[in-house]
Amino acid sequence: GNNGKSIEKLSSGLRINRAGDDAAGLAISEKMRGQIRGLNQASRNSQDAISLIQTGEGALNETHSILQRMRELAVQSANDTNVTVDRSNLQKEVAELQSEINRIASQTQFNTKNLLTGSAKSMVFQIGANKDQVIKLTIGAMDTSTLKVKSINIGSGVKAASISGMIKTIDEAINTVSAERAKLGANQNRLEHTIANLDNSAENLQAAESRIRDVDMAKEMMNFTKTNILTQAAQAMLAQANQAP
Repeated sequence: GNNGKSIEKLSSGLRINRAGDDAAGLAISEKMRGQIRGLNQASRNSQDAISLIQTGEGALNETHSILQRMRELAVQSANDTNVTVDRSNLQKEVAELQSEINRIASQTQFNTKNLLTGSAKSMVFQIGANKDQVIKLTIGAMDTSTLKVKSINIGSGVKAASISGMIKTIDEAINTVSAERAKLGANQNRLEHTIANLDNSAENLQAAESRIRDVDMAKEMMNFTKTNILTQAAQAMLAQANQAP
């Protein structure tokens, strides 16, 4: 009876324990629960996307440093105070730096996904609870061929005049890396705002779902007490009636 339902509601903390309690309310509540779980997962997806971006950006920070050092060596080599052996030694370091740029490009991964080989094209991040709520991100290849610094040679037999052209090439490579890092930074900022919005939406929806599904403890306790009193009164009257001559 009513008393049993009150006990069930009070013990579960829920106003709706089965469809019969409130069919429409249950349907709305379940839809909201789906959205809440979707929003929470989208927030986790966005966090993962930020981690991926930070991995790529951290690697490009290193590539930037290497290009800056390469530029410094080119500027040094462009000076005709250098003799053949000096330029040869400078080129040895440049060759090592070129290898390191390629190593970073080929080995920078997130969850086994290559980020800087040019294969990270149109990556899709699901950042909402529903279909088509996505952002796409492409990270370009960042090896010496793509950056056009593969053929940089400041060694012996290279004239100072041709080195100035190489400095310009290195500057263009630095600009390419800067543009890629700026794009990654902008996407990270966007995702951080997305996470704040998703978490806020999930919190508000959780509160709304709670209002539909959760029991009003004070009100239900009052109903339970009232039903109890009426039941006890009825039983007392019945006992008196049975005792009457």
